[in-house]
Amino acid sequence: MTPAPKVQRKQAAPSEPALVAIYADESCLGNGREGSNPGGAAGVVEWVHPASGELRRWDYWISESVTTNNRMALRSVIEAFHELSKRNRSFRVVFTSDSKYIVEGMSLWVPGWIARGWRRKGGPIENLELWREAVDAVSTHECQWNWVRGHAGQPQNEYANYLAMRAALGQTNSGGLRVSEFDSWLEAQQTKKKVMRDTAPFPEAGTFKPSPRAWTT
Repeated sequence: MTPAPKVQRKQAAPSEPALVAIYADESCLGNGREGSNPGGAAGVVEWVHPASGELRRWDYWISESVTTNNRMALRSVIEAFHELSKRNRSFRVVFTSDSKYIVEGMSLWVPGWIARGWRRKGGPIENLELWREAVDAVSTHECQWNWVRGHAGQPQNEYANYLAMRAALGQTNSGGLRVSEFDSWLEAQQTKKKVMRDTAPFPEAGTFKPSPRAWTT
């Protein structure tokens, strides 16, 4: 396995929370069909060690025996931020997903819902309790929500999809963050000659643009 690269970058000021990148995805087998549709949610968390400059990765995944794609998308957020919050500190997070339900929901829809007392103009909010749980999980952190096209060869997104599919099929849970197998998975994809884009670099602190936090306080 190729050692994780060292990332040379300007260190954040002591008053600034550490920067984290998360790539998440979800899966629901048979989504939209009647019956029991199992699903999974997963992600890979990236962080640069401040002393060594080494890029480190961890994986997480969860599953449900009866679920929907949108439920699992929300759980991909909830589980990630619950794990960050166990560190008893705030982070600046670049959260990347191929779910517009999440990216647009967290950055555009939620403020309006909260302003209307958690109501939507067009009627009830689907998965309301999960939306509220997601907002609560994110509330102590700053987050930039990024959308990426799914199944387009973006390595971290493809890996998160692999983890979510595996969790859905096996109905498994990681039990927290685990040391990532991203590097060995990527090597296997290259051996199979699967077309992949370049691995996305760790985000630069100067490009971080968090969504407004008024609705998370």
